[in-house]
Amino acid sequence: MPFLRTRKPLTCNKAVLVSVTKFDPGVDLGIRNGARRDTKRLHKILSRLGFQVDIHNDLSANEIQQVFKTASTEPVDKCFVGVLSSHGEEGLIFGADGAAVRLADIFGWFGNPVMAEKTKVFFVQACRGTDLDSGVELQTDSPELSQEEDSFSHCHAIPINCAVTFATSPGYSAFLHPLGSVFIQTLCDLLEEEGGKNLEINQLLTRLNYRVAYSFEARGRDLGGKKVMPCFVTRLTREVFPFADRAQHPQALKYGTEQD
Repeated sequence: MPFLRTRKPLTCNKAVLVSVTKFDPGVDLGIRNGARRDTKRLHKILSRLGFQVDIHNDLSANEIQQVFKTASTEPVDKCFVGVLSSHGEEGLIFGADGAAVRLADIFGWFGNPVMAEKTKVFFVQACRGTDLDSGVELQTDSPELSQEEDSFSHCHAIPINCAVTFATSPGYSAFLHPLGSVFIQTLCDLLEEEGGKNLEINQLLTRLNYRVAYSFEARGRDLGGKKVMPCFVTRLTREVFPFADRAQHPQALKYGTEQD
């Protein structure tokens, strides 16, 4: 399988980036131009922030499951970051073979004893419905087919000390441009801005919501003027600073430990 790893010490924070750009022949899902740009930029930024970053491209549904199941058993220092980028529907993302992966399964694996007290942060760049159709200059990350799924089952599966941010709200499409998704590119902008990486995670995710909601407007004959609203769900039990420079911000050392 296509694989790229940035080597860091075993005790460092880790990130797993799974991105599906091209689907297998015969699968009725379009090419996701721009997804590789998202992954490459995130790889560069997270590596600079001290994460060991593993990239997996164009995996089947079963391979996606195995990657995250394995990652959930591997020790990390303080934080694990997971990024899933593909076509999707509510509670689901699709592998390169067109088969569905339940987000509830992925999130649930990280509730084990190895990860229970670690900070987990997931970013999901995928549609959660089909309310919007493809435009001229933008594509959506939702297939035309529909599969039944409990709208909240994946949220119920989110383990303690975990936050999940979705590129869009339930029932809506997530936009993807050939230059990258507004969701992932805005996250990268924030992490590269002065002070952005040192924000507490809830502040960072709130700013991400604001930037995408108020700065982005779709173009094209069919989608012109359309907006997108990310949202996040958190079961964090403390303030955490997963991307902070610990040398300059000693408070970052507190994440992964209980507060008094």
